[in-house]
Amino acid sequence: MSTIADLNDTEIAELDELLATTPKPLSPLDASMLDGYLCGVICQPRLIEVDEWLPNIFDYDGGELPEDVNTTWFERLKELVVRRHGALNRQLVEDGWFDPVVLDLDEDDKPEAPLAGESAEDKAARESYEALPHVSKTLMPWVAGFQHAALCFPELSELTDDAVHAAMARLYRHLPADTDEEKEIVATLDREHPLKDLDDAIEELVVSVADIADLTEAERYRVETLRRETPKLGRNDPCHCGSGKKYKQCHGAN
Repeated sequence: MSTIADLNDTEIAELDELLATTPKPLSPLDASMLDGYLCGVICQPRLIEVDEWLPNIFDYDGGELPEDVNTTWFERLKELVVRRHGALNRQLVEDGWFDPVVLDLDEDDKPEAPLAGESAEDKAARESYEALPHVSKTLMPWVAGFQHAALCFPELSELTDDAVHAAMARLYRHLPADTDEEKEIVATLDREHPLKDLDDAIEELVVSVADIADLTEAERYRVETLRRETPKLGRNDPCHCGSGKKYKQCHGAN
């Protein structure tokens, strides 16, 4: 397998800035969300080509880039994203490990103040976020990116493998829990698999993604057996070209 040069810190910062300059009113992923999204794409039970997964990074709600987008900006951004995707894929296949792009949060940050005219839905979302522990707030953008891939390409979530869903639950524990079922799952994980600190949480995140990638690998690289629509010609059968010669004396002579 060819070695793909991963992005260095300067290039990751450049990528984050390029994403931030996506034309309005699109809402692009940031570098951390993108990293989770790329892993979510890689873990799918089918191989997804870049032209299929790339458009989803420019708008979280499915909007499309304008036709007159700056080509220099687009090509540089695509180059960096494709390199990161290739490097993540190589690292998962060869090492079962990767270093996620996680942005540090100040543990002393104050809760967000309610916005004027805040809707009940926005208030519930803000309160759900504020209820998260600091570790989950730090990892939430990355995990939200992985979830974005799972929503764009639902084949992963539709698998019936309990091990896959258990690994995904270990990731999604870092997202706000809205339903009673989600809250119960998070409470069970916190009780049975508590996280000591951010390093411990990052290790669990990476192991969970590696588990999913391993569990879906056979399906992802499965080769369909081709079915012949017509019986295979025997060497002594008449050639299909209509020459009147036996196949072995005509097109089968080679």
